[in-house]
Amino acid sequence: MNTTITIRDVLDFLDSKAPVSMKLPNDNVGLLVGDGSDVCNRVMLSLDITPEVVREAAEYGAQLIVSHHPVIRSGLTSVTSDSSEVVWRLGDFKIAAICMHTNLDAAFGGVNDELARVLGLADYEHNYGGNDHIGRVGTLPDPIALPDFAMRVKLALNANGVRYYDAGVPAQRVMVCGGSGADYCDPAVIRRLGFDTLVSADFKHGTWLTAKQYGVNAIDAGHYSTENVVIPVLRSWLIGEFPSLEILISEKHVQIEQYA
Repeated sequence: MNTTITIRDVLDFLDSKAPVSMKLPNDNVGLLVGDGSDVCNRVMLSLDITPEVVREAAEYGAQLIVSHHPVIRSGLTSVTSDSSEVVWRLGDFKIAAICMHTNLDAAFGGVNDELARVLGLADYEHNYGGNDHIGRVGTLPDPIALPDFAMRVKLALNANGVRYYDAGVPAQRVMVCGGSGADYCDPAVIRRLGFDTLVSADFKHGTWLTAKQYGVNAIDAGHYSTENVVIPVLRSWLIGEFPSLEILISEKHVQIEQYA
């Protein structure tokens, strides 16, 4: 029985779990570096592909890195050791890169489903006022004071810290959206839909002001922390489909934010 696995096999499987068709416009996902026909025995998983992650993958003997954030973004016009060290090094070590970004945010069982699950939301669903949105909404089993819920979020996500606004109402009906989801979540709409709390990251000043205006609790739990929950999910998916693959989660790429 032929058990050879190629980069294309891994790509096709991941596309079945988080189809490219689910990505937001102008996002760059899929096989971004490498040859789909190459054989794949070892895979490294990481939220981002950094020079440190590439070196780690090379030391591990990986033929492929699967990441959440795209290794090639808009504006890249050349690939040299100066303009794009990461892409250059991937080619140097003959390591392919598959990136799953907003399609993985939106996918069933992906970033936001896992974020909702980890934070203890029940009956969470994809619903944001009828719009196509990647966030999830759900309900906590019991209402909880916002400072206590903020601490629960911090611990559940292993975050270095969280920022929050306490609107003076308990958290119970919650919307979550990992990464820069706060850019897509309007507290006014959240309140109109009957939800009291937003958990996301990368909050801008205006989002805090709108949350205050409409009486919505807001928790900024950090970009890394709200998305890194999906990395063990990716590992579980791949092990289930390809038991012979050796899969390592990067130990070099960690949360770098510090709080004084």
